[in-house]
Amino acid sequence: MKKLFTITSAEASRLPDESDWARVRAMSDGEVMAAALADPDAQPITPEEGERMRRISRVKVLRRRLGLTQIDFSKAFGIPIGTLRDWEQRRCEPEGAALSLLRAIEREPETLLRLLREVA
Repeated sequence: MKKLFTITSAEASRLPDESDWARVRAMSDGEVMAAALADPDAQPITPEEGERMRRISRVKVLRRRLGLTQIDFSKAFGIPIGTLRDWEQRRCEPEGAALSLLRAIEREPETLLRLLREVA
């Protein structure tokens, strides 16, 4: 049985880059598009395929960027775990004060974490 493997982005960044970036930068937008379309493994998605794709919520992207689990994010910022899960699964969207809190977390996560720790 053939084993499949995945690599992390950190591992991928250590792989040799065989791209000729100077050549790519010298290409016009049309040339870049033509080269991309010529690659059978890298075809653009159709509008229909785009509609079927699952969108990842901004809240989930933010939480992952901070490297926190749902429970840790919930505890750190005082957001009920059920609410966080609803946002991440797109059952509902944050609004009002919650949206403002998320924007602040997005812009200054370390500052907000420090301030919330000081209050607690």
